[in-house]
Amino acid sequence: MKSEEIVKKIHWLGHDTMWLEGSVTVCFDPFQISTARPADLILITHDHFDHCSPDDVAKIQQKETTIVTDAASATKFQGDVRIVAPGDTLQVKGVNIEVGPAYNTNKDFHPKKAAMLSFVVSLDGIRYYHAGDTDFIPEMKDLRVDVAFLPVSGTYVMTAEEAIQAARAIKPGLAIPMHYGAIVGSEDDAVKFKKALLGEIEVAILPKESLQD
Repeated sequence: MKSEEIVKKIHWLGHDTMWLEGSVTVCFDPFQISTARPADLILITHDHFDHCSPDDVAKIQQKETTIVTDAASATKFQGDVRIVAPGDTLQVKGVNIEVGPAYNTNKDFHPKKAAMLSFVVSLDGIRYYHAGDTDFIPEMKDLRVDVAFLPVSGTYVMTAEEAIQAARAIKPGLAIPMHYGAIVGSEDDAVKFKKALLGEIEVAILPKESLQD
């Protein structure tokens, strides 16, 4: 599938919130969203307030919705909640989910021992990687994905320069910057990321959406 066709399936709702349209709808880390569309799957990377937001989950959770997250975040939700840890794999609603790590290497906001999450989701033949809150970590070199959502803001996660290194290691068909424009970072970080990878890896800077019907 061409990148322009894949991009049509992806919506950035701000910060680390990514919404995938397909045979099922998948939302990663809903935070400060205004949409009321239902999600089939909600994946939450860790329990920090800007990733694990029960108020935002409630906007898109229905009885049939499945939440996949770590043990610390799971205590904040009810319904069909699946607790996972790095290294786990599972299938939910026909979607394959591979759970990976997310951690800092040169700062202490997201220690490796906290077992915070990243996800590779295989949806309709496309492999999407949501890196979570992370630095450029060795595990990224083993990924085989079509789309990579990578944080670029620095401070709590990798900088744009470090995200460039990560993208070169992962070599996705399409890279999409995230984690900017809300708490830390700006679109300048996303632009820096895209310019550096020009001619190497396709990068799409997505407009922030609200998904209002």
